[in-house]
Amino acid sequence: MRLRVIDAFTDRPFSGNPAAVCLLDLPDWPQDTWMQQVAAELNLSETAFARPLPPGGEADWALRWFTPAVEVDLCGHATLATAHALHSDGSLPEGSVRFATRSGVLTAQAAPDGVLTLDFPASPADPVPVPEGIAAALGTAVLAAYDTGALGDLLVEVADETAVRSLDPDLAALARLRVRGVVATAAADDPAAGYDFVSRFFAPAVGIPEDPVTGSAHTALAPLWSARLGRPDLVGLQASARSGLVRTRLRGDRVLLSGHAVTVLDGTLAL
Repeated sequence: MRLRVIDAFTDRPFSGNPAAVCLLDLPDWPQDTWMQQVAAELNLSETAFARPLPPGGEADWALRWFTPAVEVDLCGHATLATAHALHSDGSLPEGSVRFATRSGVLTAQAAPDGVLTLDFPASPADPVPVPEGIAAALGTAVLAAYDTGALGDLLVEVADETAVRSLDPDLAALARLRVRGVVATAAADDPAAGYDFVSRFFAPAVGIPEDPVTGSAHTALAPLWSARLGRPDLVGLQASARSGLVRTRLRGDRVLLSGHAVTVLDGTLAL
């Protein structure tokens, strides 16, 4: 069974966010236990499994995502990586593909220059009281907190880009929060550097201490910063050790997430 590791939201290897992609030639899913074991063995933040659907339906492929610990409802970088795998194989019908997922039908479009664009539902960034203990868990003051609805993350704004980059959180404390993950964000210190806002994403509760570049988190970051900055088109830098850029476009109740991807490993799963 073919397995690829693809770095997403980057145009060079060993940066961005690596995802494993397994394109299945099966009429139905393998056992959930097996897919979870594969994801745990690979130990990347996400492993994507996709299988083709019969023609004529609302989607072309069914797609599921697993962290090393659990199956999740939405993942941006592994969707981008799956689209990249299909595009590399020449399997994107008319340059686009529709995925049936737990979060509905998601579309990916490939441009001639290799940029891939995901069409995801926008997530709300609704203000909530700053949870008790979150500042201590992150190790920095929290200016504001936001609920992200079905996305299941806690989004918090901190003082500035330096504060985001300097975070050294108490992961055990974050894991006790009843959220998928915690997104910390601030405006870019210098928008002339090529990005408008920065973020980091911590999700120890689902087996991801820190995710290098989180596409799904940008479905909430984009509405927040587009409203703040007064522009629908922005660039977010996720300031992890690997780093990556996510171009966002707010379009009604949808967010377009764009970036490159690079295959770094192409092999066979010996099972």
